[in-house]
Amino acid sequence: MNTYAWIILVTIVFSYILNLVSDLLNLSALKDNLPEEFNGIYDEESYQNSQKYTRVLTRFSFITDLFDLIVFLGFWFLGGFNYLDQYVRSFEFGPIQTGLLFIGILLFAGQIISIPFRLYRIFVIEEKFGFNKTTLKVFFTDLVKGMILGVILGGALISGILAFFTYAGPYAWAYAWAVTITFMLVIHYIAPAWIMPMFNKFTPLEEGELRDKIMSYAKSVNFPLQDLYIIDGSKRSTKANAFFTGMGKNKRIALFDTLVEKQTVPELVSVVAHEVGHFKLKHIFQGFMIGIIHTGITFYLLSIFLNHKELFDAFYMQDTSVYAGLIFFGMLFKPIEMILSIFMQLFSRKNEFEADRYAVDTAKEEPQALIGALKKLSRDNLSNLTPHPFYVFLHYSHPPVLTRIAAIRNHLPKN
Repeated sequence: MNTYAWIILVTIVFSYILNLVSDLLNLSALKDNLPEEFNGIYDEESYQNSQKYTRVLTRFSFITDLFDLIVFLGFWFLGGFNYLDQYVRSFEFGPIQTGLLFIGILLFAGQIISIPFRLYRIFVIEEKFGFNKTTLKVFFTDLVKGMILGVILGGALISGILAFFTYAGPYAWAYAWAVTITFMLVIHYIAPAWIMPMFNKFTPLEEGELRDKIMSYAKSVNFPLQDLYIIDGSKRSTKANAFFTGMGKNKRIALFDTLVEKQTVPELVSVVAHEVGHFKLKHIFQGFMIGIIHTGITFYLLSIFLNHKELFDAFYMQDTSVYAGLIFFGMLFKPIEMILSIFMQLFSRKNEFEADRYAVDTAKEEPQALIGALKKLSRDNLSNLTPHPFYVFLHYSHPPVLTRIAAIRNHLPKN
C-alpha cells in the first residue's frame, strides 16, 4: 500500500468510527422525561415512540454502515476496480463511452445493493411507526425514473467532464467547471416544472383563507410569489414538510398535503415566511455561490492529481484513465469534504436561525405561530428532541428544535 492508499483507507475507517461514536452518543442522550416545552403536544405514547424510532433507525444504520464498509473494502482489496476496468476496456469503445460504462456499472451496482436495505427501512421500519404510504409499485417506479434521469442528465454531464479532461489540455478543469455550473443552473431552473412533477403531483393551492393569507403575506414583504402548490407527500409518507425551489419564473413554494392537514393557517403562513426568509436573506444565493467555488476548487485539484499513477496503484489498476481517476480522486478528496461538510452544516444552522427570526419579524399577526408549527412537525415526524451536541455538530443541517424554539422566544417582542 502506498501513501494514497493509506490516506484513503484511514479516512474511510476514521469516518466510519466517527459516525459510530456520534450514533452511540446520540442514543445515550435520549431522555425518558418529555421536555417541558412539549407538554400538551406529545402524549406519553407518542413521546416513547419518538425514542423508539430514533433507537431503531440508529441500530439499522449500524448494520448498513458496516455492510457498506465491508463491501467497499472487499471490492477494493480484491482488485474489483481493476477487474471492472479490464472488462469495460474489452469492448474497445472510445474513452468517453468506456468511462460512462465504468462509472455507470459502479453506480448501478450501488443502487442494486442498497435496494434490500431501502425496502426494509420503508416497508418495515417506517411501516411499524405509521409513516409509510409507499407501495411497491411507487417504490420501483421511483427507482426506474431516477435511474433514467441519472442516465440522461448524469450521463450528459459526465460525458462532458470526461471529454474535457481527455482532450482539452491544461485548462480542462476550467471548461469542466463552466459546463458544470451551467448544468446546475439549468437543472435548478427546470426542476420545479419538469423533473419534480415526474415524482410528485403539484396542485395549485385552491382559493380560500390559506391562499389569501399567504399571498397577502408575500405581497407585504415584496416577494414575487406567482403561485403556491400542494405536493402529494402523502403518496409516500405521513411525514410533513415544505420547501422553496427553483429560480426566475419557476420559483415555487410547495407545501406537503400532510402539512396542510395538520397545521393552522397562521402556522402555515409562518412556515412560508421561513422559506421566504431564506430567499430574502440571500441564503439560497450564498449556498449556490459556495457551490460554484467548491466545484471550481475540486476540478482544479482533480487536474493536479488525475495523472498521478500512484493514485491508480493504490487501487491495483493496470491502466490509468480519466474516468477511474474521477472516482479515485473523490475518495482522496474525502478528508477535505468531511471538514467542509461540518462548516456547511454550521452555515446551514446559522441560516435556519436567521430565517426563523425573519418569519417572526414579518409574520406579525401571530409571531408565535412558528413555534407551534415546529412543535407539531417534531411530533408528527417523531423527531428526536434531545440529540447529542456532537451528533448535531456532525450531521444536523437544522438546529435541534428545542434550540430553535428557545431562540425564537428570545427574539419575540417583549410585552
